[in-house]
Amino acid sequence: MSESINRNRRVLLLIAGIPLLIILGASALWYLVASGRLDLVAMLGTANQGEFLDRPMDVRELGLEDVEGRAFDPVEPGKPVWRILIPGGPDCDEACRQLVYYTRQIHTAMGKYQNRINRVLAVSGEPDESLSSELRAEYPELKVLYTSAAGLEGLASAAAAAGAPAPGYYLVDPQGWIILAYEADADGKDIMADLKFLLKNSSG
Repeated sequence: MSESINRNRRVLLLIAGIPLLIILGASALWYLVASGRLDLVAMLGTANQGEFLDRPMDVRELGLEDVEGRAFDPVEPGKPVWRILIPGGPDCDEACRQLVYYTRQIHTAMGKYQNRINRVLAVSGEPDESLSSELRAEYPELKVLYTSAAGLEGLASAAAAAGAPAPGYYLVDPQGWIILAYEADADGKDIMADLKFLLKNSSG
């Protein structure tokens, strides 16, 4: 009888101790990752096709403005939107325009997810009404914004540090964090795979 009681007590103690062990284990794991002693991402691998920026950048740091000088706010209340950010030179040269066209094809190919994605062209230089009008006429859904060359150079440097030596465009989350970089000649299926994964596994 006493042996049966002892066995039951041991079972109850074991059951009661499981949550404590989980909490202790999670705390230890968090400490090791936070202190840099454990690289969990390297161990488990990632499903992303683009290159994660070592330090995600807030798109607001670029100082983007529309042609009328209004600051760009990436957060749209009640409508979380992921963005494809395309950096371009002062006149959006041929390479820039090819990327604008190419990313439109990617956007269209996203099918049912299209309304949760939009595209932003970041032009380096002073606002140019004629350029904005020209691009809006050809790509009505494209948001054309302006920033300094230094801002785009800082973004390119952050991407290069992450392993994307010739970034063509970037992925921005609904809160405005630039998180992934893609080379200009990357397969469009790469960003589509990342977008589908993120859209399926996030509330945004």
